[in-house]
Parts: sequence; C-alpha cells; structure tokens
Amino acid sequence: MPNKPNWRTFVIACLLILAGSVLAHQIQTAGDIEIKDVRFTGANGNTLSALLYVPDNASADTPAPGILAVHGYINSREVQSGFAIEFARRGYVVLALDQAGHGYSDAPAFANGFGGPAALNYLRSLDIVDTNNIGLEGHSMGGWTVLAAAAAAPDDYKSMVLQGSSTGSGMALPGTPDWPRNVSLVFAQYDEFAPLMWEVAKGADAGNSSKLQTLFGTSAPVVEGQVYGSIADGSARIWHSPPVTHPGNHLSHESIGHATDWFAQTLEGGTPDAVSDQIWFYKEIGTLIGLIGFVMLILGSFNILLLTPWFSGLYSPDSPTAYVRRTGKWWFAAIVSAVIPVATFYPAMSWGAALMPASAWFPQAITSQIAVWAIVNGVIFTILGFIIRTGKLTYSHRLLPSISIAIATVGMAYLSVLAVDFLFKVDFRFWFVGVKAMSLSQVQMMLVYLIPFMAFFVLALRALHSGLSVASDRPLQQYTSNALALMGGFLAFLLAQYISLFTRGVLITPAEPLNTIVMIQFVPMLLIVGIISTYTYRRTASYLPGAFINALFVSWYIVAGQATQFAG
Repeated sequence: MPNKPNWRTFVIACLLILAGSVLAHQIQTAGDIEIKDVRFTGANGNTLSALLYVPDNASADTPAPGILAVHGYINSREVQSGFAIEFARRGYVVLALDQAGHGYSDAPAFANGFGGPAALNYLRSLDIVDTNNIGLEGHSMGGWTVLAAAAAAPDDYKSMVLQGSSTGSGMALPGTPDWPRNVSLVFAQYDEFAPLMWEVAKGADAGNSSKLQTLFGTSAPVVEGQVYGSIADGSARIWHSPPVTHPGNHLSHESIGHATDWFAQTLEGGTPDAVSDQIWFYKEIGTLIGLIGFVMLILGSFNILLLTPWFSGLYSPDSPTAYVRRTGKWWFAAIVSAVIPVATFYPAMSWGAALMPASAWFPQAITSQIAVWAIVNGVIFTILGFIIRTGKLTYSHRLLPSISIAIATVGMAYLSVLAVDFLFKVDFRFWFVGVKAMSLSQVQMMLVYLIPFMAFFVLALRALHSGLSVASDRPLQQYTSNALALMGGFLAFLLAQYISLFTRGVLITPAEPLNTIVMIQFVPMLLIVGIISTYTYRRTASYLPGAFINALFVSWYIVAGQATQFAG
C-alpha cells in the first residue's frame, strides 16, 4: 500500500530542478559568457529563433570572431550547447540557430536554405562580431543549413565544420576542391547515415567515398587526420572519424574537440585553449538532474493535489490486480506486449508517412507517423485484451476529476519549464531527449495530436494494469515490471541494432537510420510513462489519471521537439 499523499516527493523534485538548473547555468555561462534568446527576420518575413552566446571579450570596440552553429533534423538549438559552450569559452560569438520549422523558428522546415543564409546574415550584422572571421558548424541537416549559407554568401565566412553531414546530399550542393572553404569533416565510424551522406555502407569507410575524394581533390582514399589543400587559400580539408554514432557526436569530447581545433587553426581572434579543456558535459549532467526532478515533480504535484478537497476523493490505495502471482499466461502476455510495439514500429511509421503527409491539421510529419503507430497499437492491445482474458477487474472511474487533476499536474510541470528558462536559460534534457516550452503554434498543434495520443494511452494503460498487474509484487517489482512491459521491447531491439552497428558497421535495418534514431527516444519516454502510470494507479486504483497525464505530457514533448513541415 502506498504512503498517504504528502509533500515529500514535491519538495525533493524542486530541489533537484533547482540544483540541476543552477549547475547547467553556471557551466554554460562560465567565464562571464552571456546567453541571449534572440529572434530575427528570415526569408519571406519568417521569424527565426536562436541562442546567442556572447563571450566577455566581444564588444563593438573589440569585435570577436563568430560561429553559426546549427542542429540536425528534429532537434533544436539546445542540442548544440556542447559545441556552443566550448566555442564561446574560446572567445567566439556563437549563434545557435533553430532551423526553419524547428524549435521556435517559423515553419516550414526545409525552406529558404533551412534558415542558414538569414542566420549568417544576422550574425554578420552584429557589431560585436568580426565579419572577417566567421565559422560555420552544423550537425547532420544542420550541415546542409550552413552549406546553404555558404552557397548564398560564398565570401561571408572563412571555414566550416560538418558534423555527421555531407556535401552533395539532401539539398546541399556537391563539394569541390575549392568549395566550400576550409572544411573539417567529422564523420563518425558508426554513423547510421553513411549511405545517405557519403554513399558508403559504413561510416568508417567514408575515406573511400568518391564524393569525399572529389571534395578533397584526390583520387585516392582520404587519409584520416591529414590536411589537404591550404588554409591560406581556403582549400583546406581534413577528415576525422571518432568512434561514435550519428547522434553520438553531441556527446563526444573528441567530436567537439575536432571542431574547436579546426576553428583555432582557421579563424583569428579566439583564445585557443587546449582541446582537452572541455566542461560542456557538466551542463548535460545539470540538465539531466533537472529532467529527473521534472519527472519527480509530476509525481509530487499529483500527490499534493490529492491532498486538496477537490481531488481527495480520487485517493484509493487498493488498486485491483489481474494475477495473484506470475504464471505462464502472464509471461506470454508480457512478451507479446513488449514485442508488438516494436514489430509494428517501422511499418506504422511508413503507413503514417503515406497516409498523413504534413497538412494544416497535422503539420508535423514525424509526429503524425508516431500517432499512426499509437493508434495501431491501441487497437491491437484492445483486441488482445479480449483474446488473453484475465479475471474481470472492477474500476470506480471518476472521469471529470481524473481529467482535471491531469491538467493541473501537467500545468504545474509546465510552469517549472517556463521558470528555469526564464531564470537560467536552460531546459530539462539529456542529449537529444529534452523537455522544453512550446510556442503558441505548437500548443495549437499539440491539442490536435492529443486526440490520438489520448486514445492510445487510455487503451494501452488499461491493457497494462488490467492484464499484467500482480498482487504479490512489491513496489519496486511493480514499477520495474510495468516499465519493461512498455519499453523493454524497444530496449532489447535497440541493443541488437547497436551491437550490430558496433560489430559489423551497419544496423540490422540499414534502410531505417532515421526511424531507428527516433526509436531511441521511446525508451526514456516509455520508462517515464511506466513510472507515472504506476504511481498514479497505486494511489487512485484507476488507470485514467495516469493515461490523461501521460497523453498531455507525451503530446507536449513530441510536438515541442519535432519539425513542422506545413506552415499554417
């Protein structure tokens, strides 16, 4: 039986959020760096968003070199913080852009050079920036963004770093020995996008790419770490291959070190600290602590709301269970529950792309695909509930209070995101898994996508608690069992995928690099869903409050972090 509602979890959550946010803020502003949230006008009057990192050596009297840093597809400006922190610490003014259609930049995605030309123009307009020393850095599609800027203004930058990106793919122009200027390519050994980017099966084989050889002006395999061409005339090229994955570049001291080293060689005016002198990872630790505190805040907020007269009637610790103990039937149901979401993932994402292209009602392509996956699995779990029958459980649902407490709980969590953004200019995240505030247009999108996600969580969590709850479980067993039922299949499949990648150099499904990386986020998100649903079920004897909270939170999380392909 859970403890009666109290303030303990809420207080611990607030302390974690405060400690993590202060740590993250201290790291990203170390050395008197100032961070500004800026907006500027791009092509066709669209508003673009960015974080501007200003080191203390930059002023109108003493302009500093500048760097445009750009994230990849379905990410946002905060994902570039590791690079931005280290660039700014070395005396560079850094503009970390939200690509068009990403973060707080206006849609659509992919338009107007991804926002790159306008961002470069804005960076050059700042009187604190030395326009003779501009660097460009982009990860994945962010590389195409800076290449678009370089194509639009070939004389307005001095060098660039392409992280997990390429010339001559996507919308990027083919590279030559003379364009772009002074290129450092950091392409990981285990990059999932090697076939797309450089037309080779494995990232480690990028040096054998004919595209890369054309860029480097050689007909022989490119030698890692060797400088080709001349920095002085802008034809310099170098290739590095750190032992990480495509998204792993963001968590790689080696990848960030290669970038800082290249700009130290090619731009004048910075302070070239040792490549090994990096502190950015402590910011990741800080925002991770904040993320843990955020999840605890959802639990703690729900708990203290149960203390109020409006919601105290929901409290009921005697939650019904489907099994007295685990039987063969339980294990069969658990395995099926873990396997089906993974087995349907790639097909459902494909169906979603075909059936629900970006439109006025559903403007985010990836979000729509995930919604299709959710609907498919909600239907499957409902059907399985009739096939794999357990004893009929009786619930005493209170619909309106359940919806109301969910809105109040998520509302309190949302206020915490706004607070740390206002006070510390951070969000809650680790790597590319981040919880951030929504723009007004994203709130409108979220309310539409909430409908399919609400249906999924009601059906899925009903199946979870009605079909897999065990009376003999201790609390830790219950949380672990439910979390594994939700995300265990994804975890096992991803382990198999990346064991294959690290041993053979290719994924089990080499044609699905993007969706495989999208799948990574399902593990932490479904872990959080499992914790929230179990916590609320144990205190209300109903799956509805948890279903409503998770639907609101997950809809918010996905919409805020995705690209918007349709401009309403």
